[in-house]
Amino acid sequence: MKEFDVTVIGCGLAGMSACIHLSQAGLKVLCIEEHLTDNDPVGESLDWSAPALLKSLGLPMEDLLERGIATYKRHVILRLRDGSEQHYEPGEWLGRPPFNIDLRTLHVDRMLLNQALRKRVLDKGVSLLRDKVVHVETSGRRVIAIATAGGERIRSPWFLDASGSGSSLFPRLFRSSADEYGPLKVAMWDYFTVAKSIEGTTLYADGGAARYMEWVWQIPIHPNAVSVGYVCSGEQVKEKRRQGMSVLEIFQAQLAQAPELQALVPRAVGQPPRTTSFRCRVFHKITGPNWLVVGEAAAMVDPMTSNGVTAAIRHAAEASSLVARFHSRGSLPYLPAAMYSLRVISLARFFNGAIEKVLYEWPIRSRIGAFRAGDVYTIPAWSLNVVYSKLRPRGVFTTLLFGGLVGLLRMGLHVFYTLCRWQQRSPRGAA
Repeated sequence: MKEFDVTVIGCGLAGMSACIHLSQAGLKVLCIEEHLTDNDPVGESLDWSAPALLKSLGLPMEDLLERGIATYKRHVILRLRDGSEQHYEPGEWLGRPPFNIDLRTLHVDRMLLNQALRKRVLDKGVSLLRDKVVHVETSGRRVIAIATAGGERIRSPWFLDASGSGSSLFPRLFRSSADEYGPLKVAMWDYFTVAKSIEGTTLYADGGAARYMEWVWQIPIHPNAVSVGYVCSGEQVKEKRRQGMSVLEIFQAQLAQAPELQALVPRAVGQPPRTTSFRCRVFHKITGPNWLVVGEAAAMVDPMTSNGVTAAIRHAAEASSLVARFHSRGSLPYLPAAMYSLRVISLARFFNGAIEKVLYEWPIRSRIGAFRAGDVYTIPAWSLNVVYSKLRPRGVFTTLLFGGLVGLLRMGLHVFYTLCRWQQRSPRGAA
């Protein structure tokens, strides 16, 4: 095995993004992935920061649209079971100076996007090894080498863990503690052909009635194709299974509750929908002397936030920049490592904590209604992405400034949540 400057573990969105950035910095990169074929990737509705990040990877918005990899996303629609709805879209002021934010964003076909990124990875000369990491050699907190199921022993000066939320290889290896948010959740989804899709993501929910909210997404990934999925807690699925319902029947029942989706029910037959389970969490220690963790291996962000793609690409860009900067030094200085961790952790804590307290859980949603709760979440969430994009925190001062802003927002939401919970009783419904 030839020598490499950096070994990237995982060839998902974060791993491929890191490979592109590292190779563009002139480093020799090896990427290890057991499954190089796509396995039902999700994360199709992007926030307003994602297009600029994709452009930095050589995939500008216009190219993605022209190649049929993406469609425009102009707004988010929250539609309740009683037929009422509200549209959420960035204010026009964000498109004017000094912000100059592009108010357009995208829905993407993740299979096609991954294929486009993989081609970029290969074009950059990155070496791909189809294998599984089975052992990591360490000296203290430094990673020395990794061993694979195929019998390879791979040494390099630097390592990036992009192994995904199901593995989180280095955080688990070094016994990093984690913050967890909400219960174990289950997502089930499928794809449908439609006459015409709209340029927006639609979320269907029960509003203020449920103690813990479940929801359905409808995301147009092509002009005539939509992704439709259902997200709920694992306990809710278990209860329905105890009642004798199959996974397919659970999925069909959710489609039937939304008038706009009822026509899809006869087509949701035969094979059960795609499914995955996840627990939103944020690991505390995501850097070491010669390694960093990126993407969902570092922080699993709830899919309702639409921040998963943005987070993965941001992590990859920032971690790659640190490796390129300190490559010749051989180790990561304390302050740059701490600031990277602070940025990753503070944003993930905000998005996960806010979506849980404001929308999933009942106190705020029941007190002010689902639509106003949507405003309470989206206004600070979108604003944070704008501030991050413009401030581009990297050094100590800007990172601490941004971290302080995030902390104030989290504190304000926590106080509001506590007051709403104190003022009213819990509604009935599944936990």
